[in-house]
Amino acid sequence: MAEAQLSETYACVPTTERGRGILISGDPKSNSILYCNGRSVIIRRLDRPLEVAVYGEHGHQATVARYSPNGEWIASADVSGTVRIWGAYNDHVLKKEFRVLSGRIDDLQWSPDGMRIVASGDGKGKSLVRAFMWDSGTNVGEFDGHSRRVLSCAFKPTRPFRIVTCGEDFLVNFYEGPPFKFKLSHRDHSNFVNCIRFSPDGNTFITVSSDKKGILYDAKTGVKIGELSSEDGHKGSIYAVSWSPDGKQVLTVSADKTAKIWVITEDGNGTVKKTLTCPGSGGVEDMLVGCLWMNDYVVTVSLGGTISLFSASNLDKAPLPLSGHMKNITSLSVLKSNPKVILSSSYDGLIVKWIQGIGYSGKLERKVNTQIKCFAAVEEEIVSSGFDNKIWRNSLLGDQCGEAESVDIGSQPKDLSLAILSPGLALVSIDSGVVLLRGTKVVSTINLGFTVTACVIAQDGSEAIVGGQDGKLHVFSINGDTLTEEAILEKHRGAITVIRFSPDFSMFASADANREAVVWDRISREVKLKNMLYHAARINCLAWSPDNSMVATGSLDTCVIIYEIDKLASSRITIKGAHLGGVYGLAFSDECSVVSSGEDACIRLWKLTPQ
Repeated sequence: MAEAQLSETYACVPTTERGRGILISGDPKSNSILYCNGRSVIIRRLDRPLEVAVYGEHGHQATVARYSPNGEWIASADVSGTVRIWGAYNDHVLKKEFRVLSGRIDDLQWSPDGMRIVASGDGKGKSLVRAFMWDSGTNVGEFDGHSRRVLSCAFKPTRPFRIVTCGEDFLVNFYEGPPFKFKLSHRDHSNFVNCIRFSPDGNTFITVSSDKKGILYDAKTGVKIGELSSEDGHKGSIYAVSWSPDGKQVLTVSADKTAKIWVITEDGNGTVKKTLTCPGSGGVEDMLVGCLWMNDYVVTVSLGGTISLFSASNLDKAPLPLSGHMKNITSLSVLKSNPKVILSSSYDGLIVKWIQGIGYSGKLERKVNTQIKCFAAVEEEIVSSGFDNKIWRNSLLGDQCGEAESVDIGSQPKDLSLAILSPGLALVSIDSGVVLLRGTKVVSTINLGFTVTACVIAQDGSEAIVGGQDGKLHVFSINGDTLTEEAILEKHRGAITVIRFSPDFSMFASADANREAVVWDRISREVKLKNMLYHAARINCLAWSPDNSMVATGSLDTCVIIYEIDKLASSRITIKGAHLGGVYGLAFSDECSVVSSGEDACIRLWKLTPQ
């Protein structure tokens, strides 16, 4: 039996929030960056974007992650106030877990000797900042002086150690230690202070705020020494700041959709050297909310999640965009004419095009950006439905969506299926029955008298199979605009979730919410492969290999299972933990490649190698 190996991962983008910055960090030694999406922490190599590692052990939404100074460990935090410290390589072994604050943690930082960690955020009462020994969790100081959520904290990279914090009470606080004690506080900002960072040489630190200002302070005494010039400054909230490796420049990003590079003079003031803009649609999703300057990479993150990589040594060069999905990817489509191209859609209405071996290849912009529940793509057209009774047909021209037409079918679409060889013919299932469409005309709405949960139409439009809440499969022949019931197949013990014909039209496969899949012979309607009962939860999706020899199923239990039709179901290939939170999309791009997508907003390409 073959085995499956992960060959490529197309990563999700960072989870962002309107009106808030996000703090990304990196490891200059390995050129990796860290960011969070949902409960996952993503480790991404900037020089090899298809190499992605995901840590999914947090029980709550992850907020921030940082490498230890030696690059061996990663500390990550979540909204419950928990910090987990785990190995950066191999199996990401958990070293320690501490409950640090009673609310969400917004920032954390290692001490330069890697012995202590400071974390800040929200909490009940006074404890909004804590510093602790990384191995024992014992406190190393008292942090008074903040009254509201502390958005950012920093550890001075040289002795004598200092900790600085800033937050929603407009304050910048300065602590000496260890053990750390409150020394002084500044109120130079007139709005939330979003990010605070020490220069690499430990001589100065900078704060940036929603009042559009950046202020520099002396790191030993905490005295204000200068600020970023308002000339050619930001016109919106500044969300994040990052120092250049040599400590002579800083990078800032703002809600005004620009990033700026500032030269910091000897006297501690900053002047704009270059303003960077990322090509985009100009909507809110282009606001910049995170940044990082690491080695030669100048990294910015937009509200839409797009990561743009500029080169510090050549800032005029157009940035390399790395983008993708932020939310659950509910469906995948591999284009028949070019199986290297994958289209994926997530329920927030985003359609992304990927190319095997390259990764992200652009977003497909639709004129009307509706939410997407069902999605199907054929050569020149994308058909989708959202949560509003409409079926949309978008023509597909290369990388762009052309004209869109919609048809209102009068009820919420549950499932849609296209007859590939009979252009324009589509079958849509609704609660009470099915709707037959030609182009954007409803040719017939058929009430079937049972609750419909899934449907499929044959490639040539001659036959349809409809699955019900009761687990029965109803086979219909289609003649013109009428459906005639030919047979009812009873084998499933749960609501049918998905039905698919094999590419050669000789078989079909069905799966249910009670974790079972069945392969049937289309002519005799006998069961061809049974006992496909190896998932632990509802099956969400299934796919046939192009040569009709294999069926793959994906489930809520995070696994993908691949069965060979002419072997027993027990000799299956199982990919455990394919997607944190469940697998929702599956497709074969050729006989030995399976593409999967899921709740974790990532897409993975698996290669099957015969044993």
